[in-house]
Amino acid sequence: MYHKPVMLSECLDGLAIKPEGTYVDVTFGGGGHARAILEQLTTGRLVGFDQDADALLNSIDDSRFTLINQNFRFLTNFLRFFKAFPVDGILADLGVSSHQLDQAERGFSTRFDADLDLRMDRKSNLTAKEVINRYPTEDLIKIMREYGELPNAYRIALKLTEARGAGAINTTAQLKEILQPFAERGKENKFFARIFQALRIEVNGELDALKEMLLQTTKTIKPGGRLVVMSYHSLEDRLVKNFMKTGNFEGTVNKDFFGNLHAPFKPITRKPTIATEEEVLENNRARSAKLRIAERNHDED
Repeated sequence: MYHKPVMLSECLDGLAIKPEGTYVDVTFGGGGHARAILEQLTTGRLVGFDQDADALLNSIDDSRFTLINQNFRFLTNFLRFFKAFPVDGILADLGVSSHQLDQAERGFSTRFDADLDLRMDRKSNLTAKEVINRYPTEDLIKIMREYGELPNAYRIALKLTEARGAGAINTTAQLKEILQPFAERGKENKFFARIFQALRIEVNGELDALKEMLLQTTKTIKPGGRLVVMSYHSLEDRLVKNFMKTGNFEGTVNKDFFGNLHAPFKPITRKPTIATEEEVLENNRARSAKLRIAERNHDED
């Protein structure tokens, strides 16, 4: 079962859909958002991206729809190839789908014992098992600190290096047992979610892919078009927020001679939109979601 789309009406409103427009859903997944976008199109067109081959099983039989089994970091090349360039709007619903979490063998969930995999694209070679058993301690420290935002990253990395000396760490259960002493009582789930997040980001190169995709939107989206991004942790949200505001990931404001802000996008809302209490009760995945919307500025030159 694929997840119920989070903040569906807010995403559709954010895209400001024109019935004859061209749109891209760069995280197709179960196709929930995509189906709703197609309902609002007449002669328009929708392109979906998803690197997970499982998503192909949900493809939509509609002549106005194209599904591309690729990482969204290749956005521009494939849109040009399929003659869908430039576009009126792009939607990205980042993170892991419920389908991926519910498939025990993929290793995404802390609920199941499974091989340490965590690949969104199962054709890629790097797995979480490889990261944990082969990476030098310094690299593990960096991953846990930067991607897991874990204050005791140094001790966690040392513990992993020490434990693998006694034999390979192959499963999620082994990993949890080794790191159990670091989990604060009553907050174990949150702790392990951060460990898995750190490994998942590394295995899939998620932040680099997100940056590459966002940078391409400045050329891909037509002036007046919309960029709608939903993120589920602060690392992604910070990149999206800074990019929408300033056109870079550091949040550095660039102004012209007259003091006017120079940026490819203009945020539509100052603060991110969050799900209603009712939606969070119905769909736990919506709990940490932050939705940001920006409009492509008209180039002055």
